[in-house]
Amino acid sequence: MKIKSYKLNTDGLAVEWTNNAQARFSYFWLRDNARDPVSFDSRSYQRELFTAMLPADIRPEHAALAKNGSTIHIKWPDLDDAVSYDGTFLAAYQQPTKTKDVPPPTLWDAGSLSHTAISIDFDHCLADGGTAALLKRLADYGFALVTGCPLTRRSVTDITQKLGYIRETIFGGLWEFEANADMADSAYTPKELRPHTDSTYSIDAPGLQVLLCLEYDATGGESIMVDGFAVAQKLRHDNPALYDALSRIEVTGIYKGDGAILTASRPILRHHKDGTLQQVTFNNYDRETIMLAEPDMTQLYAGIRYLDQLFNDPAYQWRYQLKPGEMLIFDNWRLLHGRGAFHGKRRMAGAYVNREDYLSRLKTEGLVA
Repeated sequence: MKIKSYKLNTDGLAVEWTNNAQARFSYFWLRDNARDPVSFDSRSYQRELFTAMLPADIRPEHAALAKNGSTIHIKWPDLDDAVSYDGTFLAAYQQPTKTKDVPPPTLWDAGSLSHTAISIDFDHCLADGGTAALLKRLADYGFALVTGCPLTRRSVTDITQKLGYIRETIFGGLWEFEANADMADSAYTPKELRPHTDSTYSIDAPGLQVLLCLEYDATGGESIMVDGFAVAQKLRHDNPALYDALSRIEVTGIYKGDGAILTASRPILRHHKDGTLQQVTFNNYDRETIMLAEPDMTQLYAGIRYLDQLFNDPAYQWRYQLKPGEMLIFDNWRLLHGRGAFHGKRRMAGAYVNREDYLSRLKTEGLVA
């Protein structure tokens, strides 16, 4: 974007662009964000400038438009050469920065979700452009169903490496499981698993979970997915005060077993600083026993009763019997997952991906600016 005019004022640089937008930039901000080779390493995207050594009242010696208004050159007293500031670069910061996470989600319930919308073939995921197509499904609906996967754990690795890298946990990195009474975790039983998010006991819960069906010779065991953001939206509409309480009251998750005691605390509904919902954390299995002052204790129980009834309402559930060679990938910060009770053999492989790696891939694939 081209600059139409500028003025060096006492309190900063005033800029007007050709679209008539106007903004003011403090001189300290401009010097701190200079993109010259002395101040900034463009290869590592790291600031080389020793910001604390800048005079608080630094100001330019002079400035001039160049390249027909595409840039403005500013000469600073501590640099030998003038620094070029691109007009489009300045335009991107004319308003306070808003942290961008994921694209706006497409909320869904059992009646509105199309099976076609979330399905994608394994080979397509690995082909050129396939990662973006997979990520688009994850960003829009919170999960994807990958079909045609080879029946080996390598399939999990191949997909995970397109999304980041495999996260190590107390369960290992790449894991495989079936019903096992020796494991101190409800996921290893054949009992029904009500919808929940994983790792509520982790300070940074995994961003994505990958689950591949390797073998199924059983009855039952349907996979269940619930859009936590859609349920949260309903709560916000029905009871704004309770929504606000669940956005404030911290709940502690705990894992105690296999030689580990892990705990973490955060609200069930966690928000960005701009107020948009960022994370739903809910796992009634892993909720630690806590005592809160009133009215928080009563409000928390009211919220748990409201939410968990809707999480278990078929009207909000996508239910599907995974077949061997089918894989679920889902956003653990948005979707709750569960499983029906089953009898027989059901063997799964899976892995976690860190949240920041998922967000990085959204950015590198151009799905987040």
